[in-house]
Amino acid sequence: MLSRTADNLYWMARYVERAENMARILDVSHRMSQLPASTAHTSASEWLPALIIAGQRPLYEKDHDEITAGAVIGFMALDPDNPSSIFSSIRQARENARAERNAIPSEMFECINAAWLEIKEMHYANLVDTGFRDFFDWVKDRSALFRGTTVGTMLQNEGFYFARLGTFIERADNTARLLDVKYHVLAPDEDRIDEAVDYYQWGALLRSLSAFKAYRLIYRDSIKPRNVAELLILRDEFPRSLHACYDVVHQQLDVLGPKLECARLAGEMHARLHYNRAQDITRRGLHRFLTEFINRNSALSAEIAKDFLLVA
Repeated sequence: MLSRTADNLYWMARYVERAENMARILDVSHRMSQLPASTAHTSASEWLPALIIAGQRPLYEKDHDEITAGAVIGFMALDPDNPSSIFSSIRQARENARAERNAIPSEMFECINAAWLEIKEMHYANLVDTGFRDFFDWVKDRSALFRGTTVGTMLQNEGFYFARLGTFIERADNTARLLDVKYHVLAPDEDRIDEAVDYYQWGALLRSLSAFKAYRLIYRDSIKPRNVAELLILRDEFPRSLHACYDVVHQQLDVLGPKLECARLAGEMHARLHYNRAQDITRRGLHRFLTEFINRNSALSAEIAKDFLLVA
Protein backbone atom coordinates (compact mmCIF):
# COMPACT_ATOMS: atom_id res chain seq x y z
CA MET A 1 0.00 0.00 0.00
CA LEU A 2 1.19 3.51 -0.82
CA SER A 3 2.24 5.59 2.19
CA ARG A 4 -0.09 8.37 1.04
CA THR A 5 -3.11 6.07 1.09
CA ALA A 6 -2.18 4.62 4.47
CA ASP A 7 -1.66 8.15 5.83
CA ASN A 8 -5.05 9.38 4.58
CA LEU A 9 -6.96 6.39 5.95
CA TYR A 10 -5.16 6.51 9.30
CA TRP A 11 -5.86 10.21 9.79
CA MET A 12 -9.39 9.99 8.42
CA ALA A 13 -10.23 7.60 11.25
CA ARG A 14 -8.29 9.60 13.85
CA TYR A 15 -10.13 12.81 12.98
CA VAL A 16 -13.53 11.15 13.21
CA GLU A 17 -12.62 9.71 16.60
CA ARG A 18 -11.20 13.09 17.67
CA ALA A 19 -14.47 14.82 16.84
CA GLU A 20 -16.34 12.33 19.01
CA ASN A 21 -13.81 12.66 21.81
CA MET A 22 -14.15 16.46 21.78
CA ALA A 23 -17.91 16.04 22.09
CA ARG A 24 -17.42 13.67 25.03
CA ILE A 25 -15.03 16.07 26.78
CA LEU A 26 -17.50 18.93 26.40
CA ASP A 27 -20.35 16.66 27.44
CA VAL A 28 -18.79 15.75 30.80
CA SER A 29 -18.03 19.42 31.58
CA HIS A 30 -21.57 20.39 30.60
CA ARG A 31 -23.06 17.63 32.75
CA MET A 32 -21.01 18.72 35.76
CA SER A 33 -22.00 22.35 35.23
CA GLN A 34 -25.65 21.27 35.48
CA LEU A 35 -25.24 19.65 38.90
CA PRO A 36 -27.11 21.10 41.90
CA ALA A 37 -25.64 24.32 43.26
CA SER A 38 -24.30 22.52 46.33
CA THR A 39 -22.00 20.36 44.20
CA ALA A 40 -21.24 22.57 41.21
CA HIS A 41 -17.96 24.40 40.78
CA THR A 42 -17.36 27.84 39.34
CA SER A 43 -17.55 28.22 35.58
CA ALA A 44 -13.76 28.52 35.20
CA SER A 45 -12.96 25.47 37.33
CA GLU A 46 -15.62 23.46 35.49
CA TRP A 47 -14.48 24.28 31.95
CA LEU A 48 -10.72 24.64 32.42
CA PRO A 49 -10.26 20.83 32.64
CA ALA A 50 -11.92 20.49 29.22
CA LEU A 51 -9.24 22.72 27.69
CA ILE A 52 -6.46 20.90 29.55
CA ILE A 53 -7.67 17.43 28.53
CA ALA A 54 -7.86 18.47 24.89
CA GLY A 55 -4.50 20.26 25.02
CA GLN A 56 -6.27 23.45 23.94
CA ARG A 57 -5.52 25.87 26.78
CA PRO A 58 -2.58 27.79 25.22
CA LEU A 59 -4.43 28.30 21.92
CA TYR A 60 -7.62 29.31 23.73
CA GLU A 61 -5.88 31.87 25.91
CA LYS A 62 -4.40 33.64 22.87
CA ASP A 63 -7.83 35.05 21.96
CA HIS A 64 -9.84 34.76 25.21
CA ASP A 65 -9.35 36.66 28.44
CA GLU A 66 -11.59 34.48 30.60
CA ILE A 67 -12.95 30.95 30.67
CA THR A 68 -16.71 30.70 30.23
CA ALA A 69 -18.99 27.88 29.15
CA GLY A 70 -20.06 29.61 25.94
CA ALA A 71 -16.55 30.57 24.89
CA VAL A 72 -15.11 27.09 25.54
CA ILE A 73 -17.94 25.29 23.73
CA GLY A 74 -17.73 27.65 20.78
CA PHE A 75 -13.95 27.27 20.61
CA MET A 76 -13.83 23.48 20.92
CA ALA A 77 -16.94 22.76 18.87
CA LEU A 78 -17.24 25.14 15.93
CA ASP A 79 -14.14 27.33 15.70
CA PRO A 80 -12.64 26.80 12.20
CA ASP A 81 -9.34 28.34 13.37
CA ASN A 82 -8.95 25.70 16.07
CA PRO A 83 -7.34 22.71 14.28
CA SER A 84 -8.71 20.26 16.85
CA SER A 85 -12.28 21.58 17.08
CA ILE A 86 -15.14 19.28 16.14
CA PHE A 87 -15.72 21.41 13.04
CA SER A 88 -12.06 21.18 11.94
CA SER A 89 -11.84 17.45 12.75
CA ILE A 90 -14.85 16.60 10.60
CA ARG A 91 -13.52 18.83 7.81
CA GLN A 92 -10.12 17.11 7.89
CA ALA A 93 -11.70 13.64 8.04
CA ARG A 94 -13.79 14.51 5.01
CA GLU A 95 -10.73 15.78 3.10
CA ASN A 96 -8.82 12.58 3.85
CA ALA A 97 -11.80 10.48 2.80
CA ARG A 98 -12.22 12.51 -0.40
CA ALA A 99 -8.57 11.87 -1.29
CA GLU A 100 -9.21 8.12 -1.04
CA ARG A 101 -12.62 7.84 -2.68
CA ASN A 102 -11.27 5.09 -4.91
CA ALA A 103 -10.00 3.10 -1.91
CA ILE A 104 -13.07 3.24 0.34
CA PRO A 105 -16.72 2.25 -0.19
CA SER A 106 -18.99 5.06 -1.39
CA GLU A 107 -21.08 4.64 1.78
CA MET A 108 -18.12 5.69 3.90
CA PHE A 109 -17.52 8.88 1.97
CA GLU A 110 -21.22 9.73 1.86
CA CYS A 111 -21.42 9.28 5.64
CA ILE A 112 -18.59 11.69 6.46
CA ASN A 113 -19.55 14.08 3.67
CA ALA A 114 -23.11 14.33 5.03
CA ALA A 115 -21.74 15.13 8.50
CA TRP A 116 -19.51 17.83 7.01
CA LEU A 117 -22.39 19.42 5.07
CA GLU A 118 -24.49 19.51 8.26
CA ILE A 119 -21.87 20.96 10.58
CA LYS A 120 -20.80 23.52 7.98
CA GLU A 121 -24.23 25.15 8.37
CA MET A 122 -24.16 25.18 12.17
CA HIS A 123 -23.53 28.26 14.31
CA TYR A 124 -23.23 28.72 18.06
CA ALA A 125 -26.77 30.14 18.16
CA ASN A 126 -28.05 26.85 16.70
CA LEU A 127 -26.42 24.94 19.54
CA VAL A 128 -28.03 27.22 22.11
CA ASP A 129 -31.46 26.84 20.47
CA THR A 130 -31.38 23.07 20.05
CA GLY A 131 -29.44 22.30 23.23
CA PHE A 132 -25.78 21.46 23.71
CA ARG A 133 -26.56 17.87 24.68
CA ASP A 134 -28.37 17.31 21.39
CA PHE A 135 -25.31 18.57 19.51
CA PHE A 136 -22.93 16.34 21.48
CA ASP A 137 -25.20 13.37 20.81
CA TRP A 138 -25.30 14.29 17.10
CA VAL A 139 -21.50 14.18 16.91
CA LYS A 140 -21.34 10.84 18.72
CA ASP A 141 -24.07 9.40 16.49
CA ARG A 142 -22.27 10.48 13.30
CA SER A 143 -19.01 8.99 14.56
CA ALA A 144 -20.71 5.70 15.46
CA LEU A 145 -22.41 5.63 12.06
CA PHE A 146 -19.09 6.16 10.31
CA ARG A 147 -17.39 3.38 12.31
CA GLY A 148 -20.27 1.02 11.67
CA THR A 149 -20.17 1.80 7.97
CA THR A 150 -16.41 1.22 7.96
CA VAL A 151 -16.67 -2.18 9.64
CA GLY A 152 -19.73 -3.19 7.62
CA THR A 153 -18.62 -2.14 4.13
CA MET A 154 -14.82 -1.72 3.92
CA LEU A 155 -12.68 -4.50 2.50
CA GLN A 156 -10.68 -5.84 5.43
CA ASN A 157 -7.24 -5.35 3.95
CA GLU A 158 -4.33 -3.10 4.90
CA GLY A 159 -6.43 0.04 4.43
CA PHE A 160 -8.93 -1.23 6.98
CA TYR A 161 -6.11 -1.99 9.43
CA PHE A 162 -4.75 1.55 9.18
CA ALA A 163 -8.22 3.00 9.76
CA ARG A 164 -8.60 0.85 12.85
CA LEU A 165 -5.16 1.91 14.09
CA GLY A 166 -6.11 5.56 13.78
CA THR A 167 -9.34 5.06 15.69
CA PHE A 168 -7.84 3.26 18.66
CA ILE A 169 -4.63 5.28 18.98
CA GLU A 170 -6.81 8.40 19.23
CA ARG A 171 -9.32 6.78 21.57
CA ALA A 172 -6.64 5.54 23.97
CA ASP A 173 -5.13 9.02 24.16
CA ASN A 174 -8.50 10.59 24.96
CA THR A 175 -9.49 8.04 27.62
CA ALA A 176 -6.15 8.48 29.39
CA ARG A 177 -6.33 12.28 29.30
CA LEU A 178 -9.94 12.41 30.45
CA LEU A 179 -9.33 10.02 33.33
CA ASP A 180 -6.11 11.74 34.38
CA VAL A 181 -7.54 15.25 34.62
CA LYS A 182 -10.92 14.30 36.07
CA TYR A 183 -9.44 11.88 38.58
CA HIS A 184 -7.06 14.58 39.80
CA VAL A 185 -9.96 17.04 40.19
CA LEU A 186 -12.42 14.61 41.80
CA ALA A 187 -10.08 12.49 43.91
CA PRO A 188 -6.97 14.42 44.94
CA ASP A 189 -7.10 12.46 48.21
CA GLU A 190 -9.18 9.29 48.14
CA ASP A 191 -9.31 9.10 51.92
CA ARG A 192 -11.27 12.35 52.05
CA ILE A 193 -13.81 11.73 49.31
CA ASP A 194 -17.37 12.79 50.13
CA GLU A 195 -19.21 10.01 48.30
CA ALA A 196 -22.61 11.72 48.57
CA VAL A 197 -21.25 14.67 46.60
CA ASP A 198 -18.90 12.86 44.25
CA TYR A 199 -21.46 10.29 43.09
CA TYR A 200 -22.93 12.77 40.60
CA GLN A 201 -19.56 13.91 39.33
CA TRP A 202 -18.18 10.41 38.89
CA GLY A 203 -21.47 9.45 37.24
CA ALA A 204 -21.06 12.32 34.77
CA LEU A 205 -17.52 11.15 33.97
CA LEU A 206 -18.66 7.57 33.38
CA ARG A 207 -21.58 8.68 31.24
CA SER A 208 -19.30 10.83 29.11
CA LEU A 209 -17.46 7.63 28.15
CA SER A 210 -20.66 5.56 27.85
CA ALA A 211 -19.36 3.59 30.84
CA PHE A 212 -22.02 4.11 33.51
CA LYS A 213 -24.03 0.94 32.83
CA ALA A 214 -20.85 -1.05 32.26
CA TYR A 215 -19.64 0.04 35.71
CA ARG A 216 -22.93 -1.07 37.30
CA LEU A 217 -22.85 -4.44 35.55
CA ILE A 218 -19.26 -5.20 36.54
CA TYR A 219 -19.01 -3.79 40.08
CA ARG A 220 -22.63 -3.71 41.33
CA ASP A 221 -21.51 -1.19 43.94
CA SER A 222 -21.42 2.53 44.62
CA ILE A 223 -19.01 4.47 42.43
CA LYS A 224 -15.46 4.31 43.76
CA PRO A 225 -12.48 6.05 42.16
CA ARG A 226 -10.26 2.96 42.13
CA ASN A 227 -12.95 0.94 40.36
CA VAL A 228 -13.45 3.72 37.81
CA ALA A 229 -9.71 3.69 37.11
CA GLU A 230 -9.67 -0.09 36.78
CA LEU A 231 -12.62 -0.07 34.38
CA LEU A 232 -11.14 2.61 32.13
CA ILE A 233 -7.59 1.23 32.16
CA LEU A 234 -7.53 -2.54 32.61
CA ARG A 235 -10.95 -4.04 31.83
CA ASP A 236 -10.65 -5.17 28.23
CA GLU A 237 -14.35 -6.03 27.97
CA PHE A 238 -15.10 -2.29 28.04
CA PRO A 239 -14.41 -0.98 24.49
CA ARG A 240 -13.08 2.45 25.48
CA SER A 241 -10.59 1.18 28.07
CA LEU A 242 -6.87 1.47 27.43
CA HIS A 243 -6.56 -2.32 27.46
CA ALA A 244 -9.31 -2.77 24.87
CA CYS A 245 -7.75 -0.10 22.64
CA TYR A 246 -4.39 -1.81 22.75
CA ASP A 247 -5.92 -5.21 22.06
CA VAL A 248 -6.77 -3.76 18.63
CA VAL A 249 -3.59 -1.70 18.14
CA HIS A 250 -1.34 -4.65 19.00
CA GLN A 251 -3.32 -7.01 16.77
CA GLN A 252 -3.28 -4.70 13.75
CA LEU A 253 0.44 -3.91 13.99
CA ASP A 254 1.22 -7.59 14.44
CA VAL A 255 -0.38 -8.12 11.02
CA LEU A 256 1.03 -5.03 9.29
CA GLY A 257 4.64 -5.30 10.45
CA PRO A 258 5.37 -7.80 13.24
CA LYS A 259 9.13 -7.17 13.14
CA LEU A 260 8.97 -3.37 13.11
CA GLU A 261 9.72 -1.15 16.11
CA CYS A 262 6.13 0.10 16.28
CA ALA A 263 4.86 -3.48 16.72
CA ARG A 264 7.39 -4.04 19.52
CA LEU A 265 6.28 -0.87 21.31
CA ALA A 266 2.61 -1.81 20.95
CA GLY A 267 3.30 -5.31 22.29
CA GLU A 268 5.16 -3.91 25.28
CA MET A 269 2.33 -1.51 26.15
CA HIS A 270 -0.28 -4.22 25.61
CA ALA A 271 1.56 -6.56 28.00
CA ARG A 272 1.70 -3.84 30.68
CA LEU A 273 -2.05 -3.32 30.42
CA HIS A 274 -2.80 -7.05 30.26
CA TYR A 275 -0.78 -8.05 33.32
CA ASN A 276 -1.01 -4.94 35.50
CA ARG A 277 -3.29 -4.66 38.54
CA ALA A 278 -5.34 -1.67 39.67
CA GLN A 279 -3.86 -1.66 43.18
CA ASP A 280 -0.33 -1.59 41.78
CA ILE A 281 -1.15 1.34 39.51
CA THR A 282 -2.76 3.41 42.25
CA ARG A 283 -0.02 2.56 44.73
CA ARG A 284 2.68 3.86 42.39
CA GLY A 285 0.52 6.81 41.38
CA LEU A 286 -2.28 6.98 38.82
CA HIS A 287 -1.15 10.35 37.43
CA ARG A 288 2.36 9.00 36.89
CA PHE A 289 1.01 5.90 35.12
CA LEU A 290 -1.34 7.87 32.85
CA THR A 291 1.28 10.51 32.00
CA GLU A 292 3.68 7.77 31.03
CA PHE A 293 0.98 6.05 28.98
CA ILE A 294 0.12 9.25 27.09
CA ASN A 295 3.80 9.81 26.29
CA ARG A 296 4.26 6.21 25.15
CA ASN A 297 1.10 6.35 23.06
CA SER A 298 2.41 9.51 21.39
CA ALA A 299 5.78 7.85 20.78
CA LEU A 300 4.02 4.87 19.22
CA SER A 301 2.06 7.19 16.94
CA ALA A 302 5.31 8.81 15.83
CA GLU A 303 6.86 5.40 15.20
CA ILE A 304 3.85 4.31 13.12
CA ALA A 305 4.29 7.46 11.05
CA LYS A 306 7.99 6.74 10.62
CA ASP A 307 7.44 3.12 9.59
CA PHE A 308 4.37 3.47 7.39
CA LEU A 309 3.08 6.98 6.78
CA LEU A 310 4.12 10.23 5.15
CA VAL A 311 6.53 12.06 7.44
CA ALA A 312 7.00 15.78 6.81
